[in-house]
Amino acid sequence: MYNFAAVLEHNVGRYPDKIVLTQDERRVTNRELSARVHALAAGLRELGIGRGDIVSLLLYNHLEFVETVLALNHIGAAFLPLNYRLSPAEWEFILGDSEAAAILTEPEFAGAVPESAVRHRFLLGGTRDGWVSYDELVARHLGETVPVEPVGPDALQRLMYTSGTTSRPKGVCITHTNLLYKNLGQIVEFGLTSADTTLVCGPLYHVGGLDLPALATLHAGGSLLLTRKFDAREVVDIIERDRPTNVWLAPSMMNALLHLPGITERDTSSIRFVIGGGEKMPVPLVERIRAVFPSAWFADAYGLTETVSGDTFNDAEHMLSKVGSVGRPVVHLRVRIVDESGREVPRGQLGEITLSGPKVFAGYWRDPDATAKALRDGWFHTGDIGRLDEDGYLYVEDRKKDMIVSGGENIATPEVERVLYEHPDVVEAAVVGMPHERWGEVPKAFVVLRPGATVDAAGLVAFCRDRLAKFKVPAEVRFLDQLPRTPSGKVLKRDLRTLPVIA
Repeated sequence: MYNFAAVLEHNVGRYPDKIVLTQDERRVTNRELSARVHALAAGLRELGIGRGDIVSLLLYNHLEFVETVLALNHIGAAFLPLNYRLSPAEWEFILGDSEAAAILTEPEFAGAVPESAVRHRFLLGGTRDGWVSYDELVARHLGETVPVEPVGPDALQRLMYTSGTTSRPKGVCITHTNLLYKNLGQIVEFGLTSADTTLVCGPLYHVGGLDLPALATLHAGGSLLLTRKFDAREVVDIIERDRPTNVWLAPSMMNALLHLPGITERDTSSIRFVIGGGEKMPVPLVERIRAVFPSAWFADAYGLTETVSGDTFNDAEHMLSKVGSVGRPVVHLRVRIVDESGREVPRGQLGEITLSGPKVFAGYWRDPDATAKALRDGWFHTGDIGRLDEDGYLYVEDRKKDMIVSGGENIATPEVERVLYEHPDVVEAAVVGMPHERWGEVPKAFVVLRPGATVDAAGLVAFCRDRLAKFKVPAEVRFLDQLPRTPSGKVLKRDLRTLPVIA
C-alpha cells in the first residue's frame, strides 16, 4: 500500500505502547495516536471530506498537526501546510488557487482567515462562531475505525506552496511515492530505526521541520519531540532532558544555538546527527558546531521543496575534508550538472544542478507551463548552479536566480517587486538580497519614483508591510534615477548588489 498513513497502522502492531509524540507534558503512544487518527478520519469523512480533497493547516507546531496529516492521508485526502508568517492576502491566494476544501487553524490566526475561502473551518484549542471545534470533533468519534484508503503511487500526499522565482507562489504536488522514496533515502543514509527520536523545533509547514527527517523517523518506527516554536534555550533544555537523537537546524537556528552562553558546557551527547544546509559552511563554523554537538555528525545538506528536500548529505567522514560540499545524493536519486543546452558538463565545471529519481515531485499544481519548464527529459532543472568534484560530491555555488533566503525562508524577488509596483509613485523596482548578521539575507529594494512623487522609504516599507509577510518586507529602500539594464532591457541585479553603500 502506497498510503503513508499505513505506516501508523504498522507501528501500532509492532510498538502499541511506545510513546511516539511528545510536546511539553503531553505524551501520546502509537495506540493512542491511532485511535485519535481514526476518530478524526471518521469526523472528516462524515463532513464529506475524503479522497482527492485538500485541507490546509495553518498552525504552529502541535501534536495535532501530525495527527491531521495522518488522518487526511488515511482517507485519501491531501494536506496543505500554510506558512503562518505569510500575510492574510497571501493565505487567501493560496487557499483559492488550491481550492482547499477546509482549513484547520488556531485562535491566533482564525480572525485573519477569509470567511469565504473554504467550505469547512476547524479550530484547534478554542471555540468561535462558524467554526467546528477540532477537539470536539475528535472526542465525538473516538472508538470508531476507518479503513486506510488505498491510493495509487501518483496520488497526492500533500500540496506545498513555494515562492519559486515567480511573482505568485506555486503549488508543488508531492505524491505518496515521492514521500516514500524520500523517507527511504533518509532511513538508509542515517540508519534510522525505532530507537531514534527527532527533535522538531523548525516549523512543520516547512520541509525542514516536517521532512528532515521527522516523517522518515516515524516511518522507521521512531518518535518525535515537538516544540511549538523555535527557542534556542528550550531546544537545549529538551536535548538534555528528553535525549533526542537528531535534529534539523536552519542556519539562523544554528546561529542562535551557537551563541547561547555556556552552550559548550551543556550535555548534547544524545544527538548523533544534525542536519543543516542553506548556506556555505566554512571550516571554523563546522568546528564550532562540532564543539557544541561533540557526538554528532553534522550532515550539511541540499534539497528543495520539489524533491521533499534531503537530496544530498555530506557524510561524517568528510565533514571537514569536503567542507563546503553538500555531499552525495541519497539512494535512488541522481545528480547531474548541465550547461545551458542541457548537456552534462565534465567534473569540476559549473552548471545547472538537475535531479532525477522517484522522490522528485510530480509537477506544479495546475501549471503545465511551469511543470514543462522544470521537468525536462526526466530531469528536474533546479535553477541552482553547482559543480561535482572528482569524487561525486556536490558543491552549490549559487542559489536560484534572484532568490533570497532569509532565516531559512525563501523570498522570490518578483513577489516583492510586484507589491512595490502597486504603489502609484513607483515607476521601476528591483529587489536583491543584502547580507544580514542574524538572518543571512534580507530584501533590499531599489526604486525609481515618478516625477513629483512624495512617498519616502518609510512609506514604501509601510506599504509593503500591509501586503506581505514581515520577513518579505524590504529592510532597506534606496532610490535611483534609473535601474541598470542590459541592452535588451533586463535589470542588471548583479550591478545593484555591488553599488556602494550610502553612508
